[in-house]
Amino acid sequence: MSDIRHSLLRRDALSAAKEVLYHLDIYFSSQLQSAPLPIVDKGPVELLEEFVFQVPKERGTQPKRLNSLQELQLLEIMCNYFQEQTKDSVRQIIFSSLFSPQGNKADDSRMSLLGKLVSMAVAVCRIPVLECAASWLQRTPVVYCVRLARALVDDYCCLVPGSVQTLKQIFSASPRFCCQFITSVTALYDLSSDDLIPPLDLLEMTVNWIFEDPRLILITFLNTPIAANLPIGFLELTPLTGLIRWCVKAPLAYKRKKKPSLSNGHVTAKVIKDSGGMDRDSHLLFSKLHLSVLQVLMMLQVHLTEKNLYGRLGLILFDHMVPLVEEINRLADELNPLNASQEIELALDRLAQALQVAMSSGALLCTRDDLRTLCSRLPHNNLLQLVISGPVQQSPHAALPPGFYPHIHTPPLGYGAVPAHPAAHPALPTHPGHTFISGMTFPFRPIR
Repeated sequence: MSDIRHSLLRRDALSAAKEVLYHLDIYFSSQLQSAPLPIVDKGPVELLEEFVFQVPKERGTQPKRLNSLQELQLLEIMCNYFQEQTKDSVRQIIFSSLFSPQGNKADDSRMSLLGKLVSMAVAVCRIPVLECAASWLQRTPVVYCVRLARALVDDYCCLVPGSVQTLKQIFSASPRFCCQFITSVTALYDLSSDDLIPPLDLLEMTVNWIFEDPRLILITFLNTPIAANLPIGFLELTPLTGLIRWCVKAPLAYKRKKKPSLSNGHVTAKVIKDSGGMDRDSHLLFSKLHLSVLQVLMMLQVHLTEKNLYGRLGLILFDHMVPLVEEINRLADELNPLNASQEIELALDRLAQALQVAMSSGALLCTRDDLRTLCSRLPHNNLLQLVISGPVQQSPHAALPPGFYPHIHTPPLGYGAVPAHPAAHPALPTHPGHTFISGMTFPFRPIR
């Protein structure tokens, strides 16, 4: 590598960046012939940092800077390289060498160039770059994934009106990238503040993608070998947890965003009238998204069973539901219940539906006791109360069928109970016990 470095030092910045890609292509192509998964050692990474990301190796050395035109030319060179390289394994290892965070001062330059490269790939529909980016998102810590997601959202949903149409077109070009992108934006926009509510263009695009093909958000899960323990600090296998968070928190988050502020200790009638929560378009989009999420959850039992993971892998982690419930409780307390009763009711209804369907499909692994403890501090909600109570249980002496959830609360009097004197009331048979059939579909009736 030292000989290559000396030759690169004699070139201008753009030529050196172009040539380092050429040398590394030859290097990794030969490596892959002897090892299916070659280890990327320090030498190639240092060359990339010095000649692509312009981080000098020696202290006191003035870095060669690319001007805007040269940077655009470099992005075009990289786009063309990944497009023309026919071996996916070579593409992936070069992309990983370029953009895997190293925890050093080059990471800022690395992330900046990555955002511009993927943005260009979206604009000119360079599928190999998008596929490499999808793999990068899958194996990179989430703190870097959300930075890439923010760069794309800024470029296509915020800066230029109407440019989201370009981003929408990658749905058919690279569904795998779309799946990872949705997972990233749901991690980024967690509705914890007004600034972290997803832009309307992003929300509409995401909802339309999922509504058109609900299996889109399962692509990574269906095509990834599942490890025994999923790594902590990385994107989840599906965006389901993030999408449930969007649907459940949206009514409260939008209400908080339009919460009237006090003026001289008083709230004017006009302000109260204008603070009615989310607009109709957003309301319909979140309702549509909620329906799609429930449909995807109902698909999961079959897929988990096919992979021999039913009852063994929870795609929606109970530990991730805990902060969601805490956030709902905090928002409900923060908003005046008298002015936000409808929003609180809608949020809790959606939470109850998501929990019930996730448990029945095997996506959420927890007991009713766990659920009861988790939801005990939430405002009362009839549907949520039914979910945490579970179905009515048969006699404790009878054998319970598989998948039967025991109740938490005692059933109402006369519902499944044995009369104190059954012989005295022969015309009043006891109500039969209801079993819970985990895979059964149910008609969905949109809430409000």
